[in-house]
Amino acid sequence: MDYNLMNAPYSSAAFGRDFMASIVVFLVALPLCMGVALASGMPPMAGIITGIIGGIVVGFLAGSPLQVSGPAAGLTVLVWQYVQDFGVEMLGVMVLFAGLIQLVSGMLKLGQWFRAVSPAVIHGMLAGIGVLILASQFHVMMDAKPLGGGIENLMGIPSALINAFRTGDSHFTALLVGLLTIAVIFGWSAIAPKRLRLVPAPLVAVLVAIAVAAALNLKIDYVSVPENIWAVTVFPTTSNLMRILETPILIGAISIAFIASAETLLCATAVDQMHRGPRTKYDRELSAQGIGNAICGALGVLPMTGVIVRSSANVEAGAETRNSAILHGVWLLVFVALLPFTLAYIPISALAAILVYTGYKLAYPKIVPTLRKYGRGEVVIFFVTVIMIVATNLLEGVLVGLALSLIKLLYAFSHLDVRKEEAADGKRVDLHLSGSATLIRLPKLASELETLPRGSQVHVHIADLEYIDHACLDLLTNWDRQHAATGGSLTIEWDQLSQKYHQRRISSRKAAREAAKAGAWSGPTPTPENASRS
Repeated sequence: MDYNLMNAPYSSAAFGRDFMASIVVFLVALPLCMGVALASGMPPMAGIITGIIGGIVVGFLAGSPLQVSGPAAGLTVLVWQYVQDFGVEMLGVMVLFAGLIQLVSGMLKLGQWFRAVSPAVIHGMLAGIGVLILASQFHVMMDAKPLGGGIENLMGIPSALINAFRTGDSHFTALLVGLLTIAVIFGWSAIAPKRLRLVPAPLVAVLVAIAVAAALNLKIDYVSVPENIWAVTVFPTTSNLMRILETPILIGAISIAFIASAETLLCATAVDQMHRGPRTKYDRELSAQGIGNAICGALGVLPMTGVIVRSSANVEAGAETRNSAILHGVWLLVFVALLPFTLAYIPISALAAILVYTGYKLAYPKIVPTLRKYGRGEVVIFFVTVIMIVATNLLEGVLVGLALSLIKLLYAFSHLDVRKEEAADGKRVDLHLSGSATLIRLPKLASELETLPRGSQVHVHIADLEYIDHACLDLLTNWDRQHAATGGSLTIEWDQLSQKYHQRRISSRKAAREAAKAGAWSGPTPTPENASRS
């Protein structure tokens, strides 16, 4: 195990920073693990067990030393649907095989390929998930059950509110506790003294909800705690394992593997931007996640991913090595082993309120201005993905987004616009190229060059090009030699392209930092390298 940050000995001071960071991450993780579990239709303890495995097992094996793994809001909608359709027993089977898919993918060094997904689709996926979480958990925040799909839950919110205000019963009381929880989260984030901000806002909000509910003896729903914390585990039977050959079950396993892998590896990329330590080893991280999910599946608990809220808290708290992630898993284990009875004092509406807040943070379209810089197509893909996820389901929405990305990619590599500006004296001609200059569009570029006046000074502007291949560069080189023989010249404005790249790089880094500070990640912002893949 590598205990080095920058090839320096692991010191007691570094351990002290890891120790303090682990406490912060534990305090962030505890309410989130339970909230994600409830939103997924699982017992809160199932989320904590996943957090323990994500901390101790995946933390030890991880290829991203400062990333923290655990149950993620990004999978709640998918998991909830599978629990409703197939039951907890088959969820464990799907998570087990999803983990094995991830493990094999990591061993085959496919980690980088899971990152080759359009940023617009990833952002759209997480925004769509945010809408679904907010819509479903708003009902849970009133001690009620979700009504069904995303549209039904959204449309049902006004009538649920009206009924709660009209009756003034326990549903109304639970709503007030939930709203109080959200208000504390916003308030603590805004006005808490700087030295106290290491204490996570969701934890403070839950403590306030517990105190108010206990002081007023509120008759609302509370977290149910089993006598044996491991009673929530469900081991797969041989007959259930054999059902993996059924098409819906197999598709479920592949869906969990794909979404968990994409979210984990994109999260790792975002974490790399937050610190100057060792970079992520993507294949190792993917394999570690596979082992963790295989164990979670064998125990019948929630799947895991790398999670940005806990990871950013880890980095900001001063963590230097993977020890902080491991220790946070140890603290979760110690807590549920020694103090599980304290969970029974937590109002369910408070945990649902945390998820409502998380859903809002995911759904808020803060990425749209950045996507707009890469063209209207990226914005269209983003919103279509969101709408399809809410209107249908997560898998279909993502597939539609991927299909649109592929169509956009094919269009981009087969589309070239050439705009010509000729000086009045005919001595200078500016060619503005946009789109992609590839072998497919070479005849068009060649015909435009042939129309230029002999002996003119030609300036080719390529700042708006997404791609130019060797064939087109060779064409320009050969034409330059022929044109020079007539007394003309050819200048390619490379500086414009360099300046464009530099501006995009600064913009992407700034957006990534702002997303991390916001506390809810929706994937790293696109850069020129990955934007070309979309």
